[in-house]
Formats: sequence, structure tokens, C-alpha cells
Amino acid sequence: MIKVAFYDTKEYDKQSFERYGSLSDIHFRFLETKLNEDTVDLAKGCDAVCVFVNDTVNAPVVNKLYEYGVKLIALRSAGYNNVDVHAAYKKVHVVHVPAYSPYAVAEHAMALLLTSVRRIHKAYNRTREFNFSLNGLTGFDFHGKTMGVIGTGKIGRIFIDICRGFGMHIVAYDLFPAKGSDIEYVSLDDLFTRSDIISLHCPLTDETRHMIDADAISRMKKGVVIVNTSRGGLIDAEALLEGIKARKIGAACLDVYEEEADIFFEDRSGHILNDDLLSRLISMPNVIVTSHQAFLTEEALNNIAETTVKNILSCFENEGMCDNELCYRCGNIEHCKKERKERCF
Repeated sequence: MIKVAFYDTKEYDKQSFERYGSLSDIHFRFLETKLNEDTVDLAKGCDAVCVFVNDTVNAPVVNKLYEYGVKLIALRSAGYNNVDVHAAYKKVHVVHVPAYSPYAVAEHAMALLLTSVRRIHKAYNRTREFNFSLNGLTGFDFHGKTMGVIGTGKIGRIFIDICRGFGMHIVAYDLFPAKGSDIEYVSLDDLFTRSDIISLHCPLTDETRHMIDADAISRMKKGVVIVNTSRGGLIDAEALLEGIKARKIGAACLDVYEEEADIFFEDRSGHILNDDLLSRLISMPNVIVTSHQAFLTEEALNNIAETTVKNILSCFENEGMCDNELCYRCGNIEHCKKERKERCF
């Protein structure tokens, strides 16, 4: 029996993980608390931990897990910026779910964009009060507009396909362009200056952190719309707010926020929000914020559970070999040069 401490548990997690766990030799210990230096002791006696995007898996946590005999950190997400992979090397294996439902995230990005540009959220609130005025609800056509897509992995490419269905012109930026695609790749500066709408679909790394900052915003078109369903740290939130106040940014559609860890996924409606920056962003009439829900579809939840369980079984049954391992050995964390032909350590 493989014992797994499952941190930051939500009700929507349990059903699929309990189902796949019961079909294998895995017992999940569901914990509501997030993993951090204060809660790592709850993993004692477990073979693995299962964590999500707002769990803190820094070097001290990794060292404690190693001390307790934990052999695996199983992320139930694609992103891994909250895990110190370098610290984990030669101590604890790390796996992730690289593709659970790219359609879910791409479709949510478009849903946010449509809602914002066509003022659907405002119309919904009006008509519930029997206010059928159209004043202030004017949007703009997507057809013929230039969409700038930063990051052309699976999610980014699916989002591009959706945008093409609206008759939009696509320009894209990626350090590793998709081979054999018909995507028009441009420099980041060209993307900023040419795009009517910019959508982020790249991971958060040291190189991409705050890639949307005051300087980047200054190079964008007046009235640009920014969509972020990737990671909050890609955008300097203070610079974003200043760009909105200066009327440089026409709208912002955010499913993520840099300091979301202690805010998102919880009901804060009965409390005063201490994050003044997020409060000010939400108060803006041209800002839509959803609480990291882009992944939340039945298909995605099922795929996340299935892949995570397969990752755990692979690591314990195949001498540590797993196609979805994140390894520091080759320097290329997500795309190991060894092509998974041997154990990373």
C-alpha cells in the first residue's frame, strides 16, 4: 500500500482521486491544510505527498520530506514554480501533470475575453434588476483584430485555434516555437506593439516573472486587453493597475494573481480583504477576476486524478521511472535529455 499525504484538499478533488485510488494500491490521506514548513510534519509515515499550485515546497520542506522518508512529490498541476526542483534533486522525485485538459484553460480564457469585451457580466446584473438599457455596453468585434499569444504549448495552440474561428489575426512569441506550425512568430517587442489583445499561456520561471511590467505596458497599444490564465507572477500587478488607471490598458481578464496563495480557493466573502492591490483591481469596471478556475471541468479533474495516480504508480513500480518526472539533472527540467531511458537519480 502506497500512502500519500494529499495537501490542500477541496471537495471537487476527492471523488476522482478516491475512485482512482481505490482501483490501485494507493491510500490518500486527505488534508485541508496547505503544505508548508509548519504542516510538513503531517507527511510523516507517508511514501509520497500530493500537492497543488499554492502549496509551498521550498528547500526546507523538501529536506523535511526527505528526512521523513518521503520519496515522491506528486504535483496535480502542470506548473511547478512552487517546488524547488533543484533542492529535490537526488533526494525526492518530482512529477507533474503536463496536460490534463488544455481545452478547459483555453476555453476559459476565451470565456473571460468575451465576457469582458461584450460586457456580458454587466448586462447580466442589469437585467436581473429589470434594467434593459444598452448604455455603456458597447463592445468590439474580434474579427480582424490582432491577438498576441505568449506561449504556444498545448494550451496556447488550442487558444490560437479558437481565435482563428473568430477571424482574428494571430502573432505569437515563444522561446521554443512549435515546429512545423503555421503560427506567425514575432519578437516580444513586436507582439506588444502590434496586438489588440494579449493572452498569456507560458510557465512562470525566473525569465518570465513580471514579463508584463511597466516597460512592456508602455509599448502596448492604447486600449489593449490583457488575459492571464497561466500564472499570476507573469504580470506585475502594480504596473497593471497603473496602466488601467492611465487608460492605457482597456481591460484585464485574470484567472490568476501573484499573491493568490492565501486568498483564492476559499470563501472570503465574510472577511475584509487585506490585499489592497487585489481589492483595487477587482473594483475596476474593466477588470474581471476569477479564482484560478480555468482548469475546473469534469474532464480535467478526471484526467488530473488519472495521470497523478499513474505517475505515483510508475515511480514506485518502475524503479523510479516516470515520463512526467521533473528533473534538475540535465538542466532542461521538463524535457530531460535522457528521454526517460534511465532514472534521473
